[in-house]
Amino acid sequence: MLSKFKTLLSVLVVAALCSTGAVLHHGWANYDQDTVLDYEGIILSNDIGNPHTYIDLKVINPEDAEIDEWEVVLAPLTRMRNRGMTDNAMLAVGDTVRVVGYPHRTIENEMRAERIFIGELRIELR
Repeated sequence: MLSKFKTLLSVLVVAALCSTGAVLHHGWANYDQDTVLDYEGIILSNDIGNPHTYIDLKVINPEDAEIDEWEVVLAPLTRMRNRGMTDNAMLAVGDTVRVVGYPHRTIENEMRAERIFIGELRIELR
């Protein structure tokens, strides 16, 4: 009986941990899909990898001409490669890119990109 209880408890703990990770990882509801941002800027830093790639982007805000910095959440590297980004250097610090996406509802200057333009290349991230 104790053995069955331990097994059941182990299964429940693993299920809870897996579901928590999924909720944290797929928190796209935290982004305001009613507000579309479209910025061109210079990459200040990058974190290329999985589960997502991130870039810090310096942009000129078109509303007030102020310089803003945005943390941009991109797709996993494998998805971007599958959709045409063939070299990590395409997200090099100092490069100019254009991103279209949605702002985070509570974290200022964070956005989730739906697409990124690198030169003439358009990469859909969803």
